[in-house]
Amino acid sequence: MPAQFGKHIKNFGKLIFQNKSLAVGFVIVTMAIFIALFAYIIAPDATANANRMIPEIGSKPPGFSISLLRMPTDTIPLNREKGILHFFHVLYNGKPDRYRYIPVTAYYLHNDTVFAKKYIDDGITAAIQSPLKTLGQPFAIHRHFYLGTDTFGRDILSRLLIGTRISLAVGFIAVAISLTIGIVLGLFAGYFDGKTDAIIRWCINVIWSIPTLLLVFAVTLLLGKGFWQVFIAVGLTMWVNVAHMVRGQTLAAKTLDYVTAAKVLGFGNLRILFKHILPNIAAPVIVVIASNNFAGAIVIEAGLSFLGIGVQPPQPSWGLMIKENYNFIITHQPALALAPGIAIMLLVVGFNLLGNG
Repeated sequence: MPAQFGKHIKNFGKLIFQNKSLAVGFVIVTMAIFIALFAYIIAPDATANANRMIPEIGSKPPGFSISLLRMPTDTIPLNREKGILHFFHVLYNGKPDRYRYIPVTAYYLHNDTVFAKKYIDDGITAAIQSPLKTLGQPFAIHRHFYLGTDTFGRDILSRLLIGTRISLAVGFIAVAISLTIGIVLGLFAGYFDGKTDAIIRWCINVIWSIPTLLLVFAVTLLLGKGFWQVFIAVGLTMWVNVAHMVRGQTLAAKTLDYVTAAKVLGFGNLRILFKHILPNIAAPVIVVIASNNFAGAIVIEAGLSFLGIGVQPPQPSWGLMIKENYNFIITHQPALALAPGIAIMLLVVGFNLLGNG
């Protein structure tokens, strides 16, 4: 078994080098998975949902930088958990924000007191001072906001990185739901004749006749707004393509000799369907339909979040980020909305190239 697995990996590696579009799609998807797994490790703002708000520096363009005084807050208890458990806690949840950040344009230390000019707006400052013992260590840091800040002064880059989790999660869960429902109904429709096939085909045609986004709206309103509800709603509306393809593959497969032999040996219908037919038709279903559904789920989730019935704040969703910043497209800061839009485009293209390759 290890030798066969190694052989498959080697063949897949050769295929990637031979197919440029497959290689590009594989790199994009692999990078997205890596970013999703380690988002809180590599994001400049590692707080939960990258939700550190600094209103004074809201809606700043890419490349904006400023110094920040750090004032500890007593509202968050210390977490003394260390080692591997602490690492995985941060990996999944991020770090609690133990400081309040004050943007300053200049500061200096004199007699254990920090004097600074607090940034209020471009060209507007106010003199402040604070005892050194009331500040963190170090008491000041310099931050670069490579993609700028949103309306609330949150780091766009950090929210973009952590938002990758939402897009990949909705893709995985929606594909799992759509494959489960679509494969079962497609197998039954293609294998059994008569009323079973007619009823399932009628359901497929009805679902197909309803615009996908409107159907997702209906399911979302039925289940309610929220993180998991969006994933389930998208998955429940994407099974028809899977069922249609599986039905066609099953119709062709059930006339082949190995199915006839299984019937002669007295095997039950369920065994024939799931142990004989399904393994032989799984490749086109899993590769082609799953990759297309993955890309489609990402776009639908972004659309729902943009319209306000998808992932809810403060969770960072690419569609929600576009909604919060799309007004800046017609002003001097279009990058605030274009960055999540480009991220959606790249991830969808990556999955389509991977599936086609």
